[in-house]
Amino acid sequence: MSDERAERIADFIGPLRVKPGSKVRLDRDFDPRYKAGLKKREGIELLRTGESLLAEYQERLAAQDTYGVLLCLQALDAGGKDGTIRHVMSGVNPQGVRVSSFKVPSAEELDHDYLWRYVQRLPARGEIAIFNRSHYEEVLVVRVHPENLVRQKLPDETRGPGIWERRYREINHWERYVTDNGFKVVKIFLNLSKEEQRTRFLKRIDLPEKNWKFSAADVRERRRWDEYQHAFSETLSATSTKWAPWYVVPADRKWFARICAAAILVHTLMDIDPQYPEVAEEARKELLATKRELEREAPAGAPADPYTDRHPSARKKRG
Repeated sequence: MSDERAERIADFIGPLRVKPGSKVRLDRDFDPRYKAGLKKREGIELLRTGESLLAEYQERLAAQDTYGVLLCLQALDAGGKDGTIRHVMSGVNPQGVRVSSFKVPSAEELDHDYLWRYVQRLPARGEIAIFNRSHYEEVLVVRVHPENLVRQKLPDETRGPGIWERRYREINHWERYVTDNGFKVVKIFLNLSKEEQRTRFLKRIDLPEKNWKFSAADVRERRRWDEYQHAFSETLSATSTKWAPWYVVPADRKWFARICAAAILVHTLMDIDPQYPEVAEEARKELLATKRELEREAPAGAPADPYTDRHPSARKKRG
């Protein structure tokens, strides 16, 4: 990390990080309404700062073309995944970001192992890939609805006791493989309270322009709230690792959740600290020759190089 901004960001997101090896119980360990003592006005300014830093580091990540970043977003229905992506990534170059949403698996996807479809959407070097829902659906939704294991065509002997522990282990190993190859994996769970979810569902019903977002299936899943809380707690406990940590982001206040998501992503990029490539000596000589040619083309009365006139430091760097 390059400066004191990185330390401040690390301190800010520290309470959200799931310590590897810890035993998590969501209702005890993480408050969905936590806001770190911030007021919304302060938060909006912080979000702008985070977006600015994100744009800066994303450009460097793309230019270096060595590392990639995978951001996994998980939440219960109405947790705010889409809004978080839209706001946090608003200032970045869309060519360097790819968002993948994973719905019900297709017939082709079910004919492969459960991680196959996620492998297809991993980032390239220089990219940020966002999974809107991710491979963790395979130990969350599938765990709450084990009938999905039948649809996955698993052999009978692999569907018995120990399947979730095995999948945790497989996911941890896969994420380690990905990170060992230069792709950072960071995982965010947007932690929504049951009451806030109820309020957001009602808003989708009450406002005509929100009706399209409402699904009766979401309410049916809400009836399994306790099962999902247990599945999330077990997953966070088993799969927050040093190489691919989980962050539990309080999601009852959308503005605060977005600040946290931006800070976590910026922290990941600062940890990589990507650098612009240095131009080789021969290429630099060619640049300087081209620069002199362009300067000779300046119209009468115009500065030879308007940029260095406005930015004297650039003149020194060009040497």
